Amino acid sequence: MSTYSKTIIVDFIRHGEPHGGDILRGRVDPELTDLGWSQMQKATGLSSKHIPGDVTPAWSEIISSPLKRCRYFAEQLAAQADLPISVLDHWQEIDYGDWDGMLVSEWRKIAADQFKAFREDISALAPPNGEDFLSFKDRILSAWHKLAAKEDGSHLLVVTHGGVLRVVLPTVLGMPLNRSFPLHIPFACFTRIRLDINEDKASASLILHNGAEHGANAN
Repeated sequence: MSTYSKTIIVDFIRHGEPHGGDILRGRVDPELTDLGWSQMQKATGLSSKHIPGDVTPAWSEIISSPLKRCRYFAEQLAAQADLPISVLDHWQEIDYGDWDGMLVSEWRKIAADQFKAFREDISALAPPNGEDFLSFKDRILSAWHKLAAKEDGSHLLVVTHGGVLRVVLPTVLGMPLNRSFPLHIPFACFTRIRLDINEDKASASLILHNGAEHGANAN
């Protein structure tokens, strides 16, 4: 009796530093700064001209959020490395609604009560006129589970957002989603996960997290 099994490697990279300063970025759509481009190039082993180098992983496909801080990098990398790319809405950041674009210092005051409640109940986080956390979670996990349908031996790069990783990583690690705060996910954070699929069962293992160091994020 034969057993069906396959392995898929999924690399995630959070976008680098965007324009706009210390604001809350959900669906607001700033582009990367020069530093942000450099952070992502270093994290993926690209040259300063955005050309894959000796340490750049041999990806089979790139998947990207449609927001500029992710998509522009993903599109340039796909062109330079001659890779197929899919730009998918499912991988974009949570919609913060009325909070979007707000200074983080101000947002922390306004959203404090919701986040206090969120630590006890994940349904409590619901940005006004935005996307509630439960809907966001379901969207991200649906996109994550679909990756298991990729071909055996696939090596994917998903260019996405910090909030997305705060759903995927706790899920892989068995952490409560509302207790992910100790996870350090800086700009251009590079994470690798291995998916093992045996028959109809999938298991995920964290191989590395924040696997590239950036001087700008050291302090």
